[in-house]
Amino acid sequence: MINVAILGFGVVGCGVAEVLKINSESIAHRAGQEIKVKWILDIRDFPDSPYADILTKNADDVFNDDSVDIVVETIGGVTFAADFTRRALMSGKSVVTSNKELVATQGPELLQLAKENGVSYLFEASVGGGIPIIRPLNQCLAANEINGITGILNGTTNYILTHMKKDGKSFEEALKEAQKNGYAEQNPTADVEGHDTCRKLAILSSIAYNEYVNPENIYTEGITKITTDDMKYAEAIDSVIKLIAISRKVNGKIFTRVSPAIISKEHPLANVEDVFNAIVVKGNAIGDAMFYGRGAGKMPTASAVVADIIDIAKHPDFGTNNVWVRNNDNNILAIGDSMSKFLVVVEAGNIEEAKKDICTVFDQELKFVEIGSKNNQFAFITPVVVEKELKSNISRLKELNSIDSVLNAIRIEEE
Repeated sequence: MINVAILGFGVVGCGVAEVLKINSESIAHRAGQEIKVKWILDIRDFPDSPYADILTKNADDVFNDDSVDIVVETIGGVTFAADFTRRALMSGKSVVTSNKELVATQGPELLQLAKENGVSYLFEASVGGGIPIIRPLNQCLAANEINGITGILNGTTNYILTHMKKDGKSFEEALKEAQKNGYAEQNPTADVEGHDTCRKLAILSSIAYNEYVNPENIYTEGITKITTDDMKYAEAIDSVIKLIAISRKVNGKIFTRVSPAIISKEHPLANVEDVFNAIVVKGNAIGDAMFYGRGAGKMPTASAVVADIIDIAKHPDFGTNNVWVRNNDNNILAIGDSMSKFLVVVEAGNIEEAKKDICTVFDQELKFVEIGSKNNQFAFITPVVVEKELKSNISRLKELNSIDSVLNAIRIEEE
């Protein structure tokens, strides 16, 4: 028998207990032995819970119990979660977590600690909810050199952008709807500013390239500046706007970016809508492989947690060799040195004069895009430019008398 302790009895922790209970027979068959929840640790009271007899507020009940084999950390954050994770690993207990923030920021140290103590630290649920992606990267695609990852990694922002496009809602209106439907937190900053996606991209990149990618070094831009007019410009060029996470190897460095991006309707991510996530992995042997599903939620995330528990039950040393190395903080290509096309939206009193001036600034003929509802507004598509040069050109545009304002500059992702 494998005894499990769950730390944090919130949405995911409750889901883990539920999955282990309702699927106990099939889980035991796959794991080769029964898996039982021995303790649930939480500071709150749950008087009506069916798990009342195994609930505790005392962490020592968990860590002093030698019969506990696996600790499930679903507390979140990096304070208590980090302390408890270290305590569990040092006491010879494997740890399974859905905590993307902890994995992204302290993954190298925790993986090393697991290896030193002959146990596992697994985190399939930290990226993509119930979508299997970390295990395939570590196992199924292990024969490949991973050349790139492109994905929609946050269901909240994808829901918001979907309904801005379909229903013509403003960002604020779509956000309120997402909160009403339980897809967005009351404080949605981590989602809408891209921080959640950034942490997930850091984890995927660290696995893909076998070196630690610090989320602090990933350029991150959220969706709060995207407007319904931007959506119309994207539609005018047969494209859509998504919050895209990108990671690839470029000249020996790692290029990573989280930002809104315009993608063609023929792009494999274009039809990923509402709260769904999708990840495209490019390997040198397999080519493109796409992973798709619900990126969050109680049961999908719990499913991924329990899958890790089963792996440890079947292979106790499953995660002891997976260690990320902190090489240096210079392994990331600076955003200013990266290259991209942009769709730039401007306002101007005299549109024809403004277009001539813009062509002069960029020193070539450009493609212009207009939408009928805005007589004093238009957009143009730049050639592929180095980002720092684009910023310099935009600064020059703002100084032109023919340009009233530069409203937005959105990257166009063609790969």
